[in-house]
This record gives sequence, structure tokens and C-alpha cells, in this order.
Amino acid sequence: MRKIISFMHISLDGFVAGPNGEMDWIKVDEELFDHIGKRIGKGDTALYGRKTYEMMEGYWPNAGKEPDASKHDIEHSKWYNKIHKLVLSKSLKDAAPANTTVISDSLSEKINEIKEQDGEDILLFGSPTATHILIQQQLIDGYWLFVNPIVLGQGIPLFTGMKEKINLKLLSTHQFSSGVTELNYIVDDNNLPG
Repeated sequence: MRKIISFMHISLDGFVAGPNGEMDWIKVDEELFDHIGKRIGKGDTALYGRKTYEMMEGYWPNAGKEPDASKHDIEHSKWYNKIHKLVLSKSLKDAAPANTTVISDSLSEKINEIKEQDGEDILLFGSPTATHILIQQQLIDGYWLFVNPIVLGQGIPLFTGMKEKINLKLLSTHQFSSGVTELNYIVDDNNLPG
């Protein structure tokens, strides 16, 4: 069975964006891009909330074709264009572009059907609102977190509105020269409620 893994940059105090959605505090560099690129390159499906999807769709399809495109832009653009995209949205009603599926209702049922299909694990990129909904419905199977060396004090938290605790098992860690630390967790199925 495929898993949904939440990929998120996070501050030391648990925020994924500033109060107004700011992400200018996230440290990214070639070392981090290369590390992430190796892992996501194996993936075949990405999951987004509507806002993140629209941001991605507005940039990545053509980013690799720009004359000043970086190595990361070229590689990520190729990856983005070939993977299947799942979008959680109640407002996207128009026909989705090729290779894109919009999920607007029966979320738990549809996500579980997709998890039963053949393929690699599904990476949920950013998308705090979608992440909160999926956490509350116990549909996230793991967390791939990049803890940035900053305390924001306020903003959009990764974990909010939870009714049950989630026990996690640490799979791996990685320290980057920028001070960012990768934490790779899987939900510990032996300790799920019910």
C-alpha cells in the first residue's frame, strides 16, 4: 500500500509559514536541492492543496526552459511535468490539465483508493490547510520535515486542530551545512487509536 508523506519546511517552534504565509525564512541551497531531488526523483505522484498547486503550476511547467534556469529548475521542472498531480480543492471545477486529478469530495474514500493503487509513495508538498485536513482524517503516513534554524514565534503551525496524539517512528536524520536538519518519520501503526 502506498503511503502519503508530508514534505514540509518547518521552524524550530513548529511553524510552516509566517502569519501571512511568508516562507522567506526557509533555507535552501544546492546541497538541500540535490538531497531532496534524489528522493523525489523516485516518486510518481505529488499531492497539493489548491493554493500550493496554483503556485506550482504557475512556475514549474516552464521553469526549466528559461534561459537562466538553474540545474535545480531544469531537473525539478522535468520531474513536475512527468508526475501525476493530485489536488485537494472544492473550488477548482474546470477541467484539470493532463496528469492532474482534482479531489473535491469524499476525501478519505478517494485518498484510500489512490493509496491502494500501484505506485510509489505520494508526497504531499507544503499545503498547510490540506495537511491539517489530512492529519485530522488520519490519512498521512509519514512526515519528511526540514527543520530550519529559526524561531518564528507566530505563524501557521504544522499541527493544529488535532484530537488524537500521533506516535511516530524516526527513520532517519540528516544535517545540512546550512543548519537545516532533516527528520524523516513514519506513523507508528502499532500505536494508532482505535
